[in-house]
Amino acid sequence: MKVERCQIRIADGRTVEAIAPVVLSVSRATDIPAFHGDWLKHRLDAGYAQWINSYNGQPLYVSFARARVIVFWSKNPAPMFALLDQLDASGINYYFQFTLNDYEQEGYEPGLPALAQRIETFQKLSERLGRARVIWRYDPVLVTPQSSVEQALEKVARLGQHLAPFTEQLIFSFIDLDAYPRARRRLQRAGIAAQELSTAQMQAFAVGIQQLNRAWKLRVGSCAETIDLSAYGVEHSRCIDDALLVRCFAHDAALMRHLGYAQNLFGEWCALPRKMQEKDAGQRKACGCVESKDIGRYNTCLHRCIYCYATGEGASTEQAFARCRAHPDAEALGG
Repeated sequence: MKVERCQIRIADGRTVEAIAPVVLSVSRATDIPAFHGDWLKHRLDAGYAQWINSYNGQPLYVSFARARVIVFWSKNPAPMFALLDQLDASGINYYFQFTLNDYEQEGYEPGLPALAQRIETFQKLSERLGRARVIWRYDPVLVTPQSSVEQALEKVARLGQHLAPFTEQLIFSFIDLDAYPRARRRLQRAGIAAQELSTAQMQAFAVGIQQLNRAWKLRVGSCAETIDLSAYGVEHSRCIDDALLVRCFAHDAALMRHLGYAQNLFGEWCALPRKMQEKDAGQRKACGCVESKDIGRYNTCLHRCIYCYATGEGASTEQAFARCRAHPDAEALGG
């Protein structure tokens, strides 16, 4: 799908070219809700942000003029409660991909609040937005010689007792060390003998989730996994999901037209047969997400998760702290 471009006037008075996406991802590269809410508020007020390409350092301006949806990704969205009223008043739709794991005993996520506090945040967010707009992610499923698939399922079961009544969907992902060598190195340096799950282990995990879901009755999916687990009630998920957008935000005519819907004579939205939402070409081959524009930046997260691929170690960690202290009115995150 072709992203529209426009001219915008930026803070220094110059007029520059920008892209104007309809769906914003905030963000796969960092936890903006946890650490950069002030920055996001300033950028929403300004109507644009600058995104820095992590691979070549080139900047790109992103206009919010056509933005109709923000998909938030976070492990601790509690600071976002202060911004929700402004988002609601702006008319921009949004939902949360809330990653909530139980690695508290192992210490794999040292920068996060206590597990009980995160569970409470999940519940409060769901009460505010509704169950459909707060999606539970268990990501990654991490197996070591000391932590089996069965133990992982026990953790999911305990969390599900508290979260299942407050969501409609569970998405999980297995640790992917081949695709993210930085994560492999971080785990090795920490002395953690993590391993790629075998096909049998993935299937065993899916069987366990299927059994748990008999009580929960959630929609269950895997994220960016090539293995077919449909026999166990696990679909290939679209984390940025056009079907969910239609279900939650059908009141937004501009969004519906962007998604390929038109109104019939009775005012009902009907999908146009030849305009299907395309997979986001910028994501991994197994990713099913529809097209969006991410405005995050690597090395700007302070959760310090031991399996992280988006924040480095050593100097990169110091860089992340420096970027989190950057002025919140900077055009680019961490600027």
